[in-house]
Amino acid sequence: MAQARVKARTSRRESVFGERFAVFAECLLTGVWIAVACLGVVTYPAAFAAGARHLRRRTTHQGGGLREFALDFRTAVRGGWAVGLAGWAVAAAVWVDVLAARAGLPGGPLVGAVGLLALIGAAVALLRAAALWAPGTTWRALLADAGRRTVLDPAGSFLVVCGLAVVALSAWFVPPLAVPVLGAVAAAAVAVEERYRHR
Repeated sequence: MAQARVKARTSRRESVFGERFAVFAECLLTGVWIAVACLGVVTYPAAFAAGARHLRRRTTHQGGGLREFALDFRTAVRGGWAVGLAGWAVAAAVWVDVLAARAGLPGGPLVGAVGLLALIGAAVALLRAAALWAPGTTWRALLADAGRRTVLDPAGSFLVVCGLAVVALSAWFVPPLAVPVLGAVAAAAVAVEERYRHR
């Protein structure tokens, strides 16, 4: 009887470990899918939205795979390409701010710092919006709600920033490692939104 209990506990621990490892592996695979979908330059919001939806399905034990990811991506890119284009415009504006700060213009360092903080905030809001995307939702509504949550939930936003920092450091030290880590950023955004929903 005691041996049966020990075996049951061991198999339960192994299955929990196996399940968590499977989710981790799924995150890495999803990162590769996201990276490939981002090759369209303005398609990164749709790529993260499809990746986040795929990870939500996997963590709730629903079916899903590459075919579902591709279908979600095609649906999300319809409105998401405009969001991606706007994101690049914001990044270009921040780059001009940084150049002004480096040129020594009066107030340049302050403007550069504010621009960088705004860019980070916009990236966090975009990831939080992508984490909740579903077919039929509009990007405008998602981004408005995500912007509010980014400000009202600083702890969750900080966790997403940490995920972005991991990608940046991975790209700095081992560039190919940044590709699968994109899935971990999508998973972090999904986890942050789940945490916020259950507060």
